[in-house]
Amino acid sequence: MICHGFKGGIGTASRVVDNGFTVGVLVQANHGRRERLTVVGVPVGERIDVPLPAAPAGGAGSIVVVVATDAPLLPHQCDRLAQRAGLGVARLGAGGEHFSGDLFFAFATGNTGLPASDYGASSPLTVPLQMLSNTFITPLFDAVSDATEEAILNALLAAETMTGRDGITAWALEAAALEEALAR
Repeated sequence: MICHGFKGGIGTASRVVDNGFTVGVLVQANHGRRERLTVVGVPVGERIDVPLPAAPAGGAGSIVVVVATDAPLLPHQCDRLAQRAGLGVARLGAGGEHFSGDLFFAFATGNTGLPASDYGASSPLTVPLQMLSNTFITPLFDAVSDATEEAILNALLAAETMTGRDGITAWALEAAALEEALAR
């Protein structure tokens, strides 16, 4: 996995929002081009002098983002949450290249205590569900984009340099190199 020209991989991050709900994000980071890598508005990809791997071509690859929350959301709200992952990906400079197969999806665990799906006369005709009012969903959107951005950085910083097939080396993004690029 190559992420912005560095060794990519799996990263996670989470946020607890003001209303007490938690948002967790897991990414499989295999996307982006080095020259577009931006951290807090700084073009760090242009400032870090680490060789690019011989393959795959820049921009090829995909990112998968899984968003989980304990908020009581309905499926259409989960869809809206998943869309916000793209904002976190974009903050780091990824543009959704032509060959990229980016996937973002979300699920919610907030509706607990629902009856089992048993068939029979004893099953209720309807069951009560809770739904977070859309008035209060924006903090979850912010948490998704922030946690996605952090999860990608965590994937980059946790990865280790690796030499694979045909002697191709994917170099890790070293924390010291990132700090130096941010300081310039």
